[in-house]
Amino acid sequence: MPKPAEQKQIQQYPNLREIYIALIRNYPSYKKYQSDYETFVSQINRSDPKWLRDTRSRAATRFQELGFPTANHGNERWKYTSVAPIAHSIFKYKPSTDTDEINLDDIRHSTPHDKEWTKLVFADGCYRQDLSHIHQNGTTIVSLSSCLKDPESRILKTHLARYADFEGDGFTALNTAFLTDGAFIYVPDGIESTRPIHLVFLSTGQSQHTASYPRALIMTGRNSKLTIIESYVGLTDNPGLTNTVVEIAAGENSKIEHYRLLAESAESFHIGTTRVNLSRDSFFSSISISRGAKLARNDLNVILGAPGSGCTIKGLYITSDSQHIDNHIDIDHATPHTSSDQYFKGVLTDQSRAVFSGRVLMRKNAQKSNASQKDLNLLLSDKARVNTKPSMEIYADDVQAVHGATAGAVAEDALMYMRSRGIDKHTAMSLLVNGFTSEIIDEIKPAYLRGFVGKMFSAKGNINHI
Repeated sequence: MPKPAEQKQIQQYPNLREIYIALIRNYPSYKKYQSDYETFVSQINRSDPKWLRDTRSRAATRFQELGFPTANHGNERWKYTSVAPIAHSIFKYKPSTDTDEINLDDIRHSTPHDKEWTKLVFADGCYRQDLSHIHQNGTTIVSLSSCLKDPESRILKTHLARYADFEGDGFTALNTAFLTDGAFIYVPDGIESTRPIHLVFLSTGQSQHTASYPRALIMTGRNSKLTIIESYVGLTDNPGLTNTVVEIAAGENSKIEHYRLLAESAESFHIGTTRVNLSRDSFFSSISISRGAKLARNDLNVILGAPGSGCTIKGLYITSDSQHIDNHIDIDHATPHTSSDQYFKGVLTDQSRAVFSGRVLMRKNAQKSNASQKDLNLLLSDKARVNTKPSMEIYADDVQAVHGATAGAVAEDALMYMRSRGIDKHTAMSLLVNGFTSEIIDEIKPAYLRGFVGKMFSAKGNINHI
């Protein structure tokens, strides 16, 4: 990728830009994406509406122009996370089909399960009706592929790819170029969805180095409520790329309770992009749970787009071996009388890495707003590292804002106190780590999800790395 000075020259001189684009397109990995895209559109374009074909085409072109964010300088959003392993690898697009053998028991073992939940299952980004279980209850819960076949689907034409802008992000552009399936959820005005809706995105790992592009569009009407759970699970240890985009639009005075569970294989790469737009008096609460992937990124942007809107963003992650997990949270207070709260916790072992970059933007007209940020990290190894960067950009003069971050080892005095009471080191450390993580886990409301996460984050296996 060119340096900032070279990028400026490219922008000033179109011929240099054309040369740069040509150079990118000659990279083996980019050639593979282009080849897969051409095969992809040749197979499905005939039945899709023109607006969708045009969107895909623009996104594919934009990806070829942007590439992946691998620059070492002038790349603040990816300062502590190198995506070179993704850019230098060749991942092929292979959509799953109903003929792929997937054991339902494996799904129930790998994901939280409640028979009362609505469940949509996607294998490598493609909807699997045979594995799904849907309760409509006055809401629209369907696959995107079924909606996209309707050329008069105005709601998709208006909202799909509107909130997740692909003009400035290579990963979003690549996902949009391959947009063909996913979940579409719409809760009408006045409807309170009582059952959690569980979106299960499986990476089947049928072969090595495959790429999947899960997608979801979630919308709520006025005075409505929704509980949504996203689970990203790997069924094998084969390396692969999951590049997902979720768009959420909350109607006036609606409430969305959101959970995101990442439990992919230790050799996988995961880039998760979530874009949320809130209307007047709407509220969005989210808890992200990360326990897997060789390199993972949780990129969440929330726009508080009208007075009275607010959000609470929490997260918990545990890293081991040489894993790298990056939480990039961006909250935009675009209007007055808005509120936001960020609270993340991490436990790091071995030679793993974690990143927390939380930004709050309080615009000039965001008066009478309040925001808080906190990131706490527990390092269980001398070689584990965390880069934490909570930041606030405040242009309003009548706001309340506070932020902070800490990183440290288990308190020796607490450990010695427990040892003096006859508790062995392993058990004492487990109790301390469980106490640290339970603050976030206890906030999870669906009981089956809370129990599943509690077992997944049990410290018994985590502290063996000390």
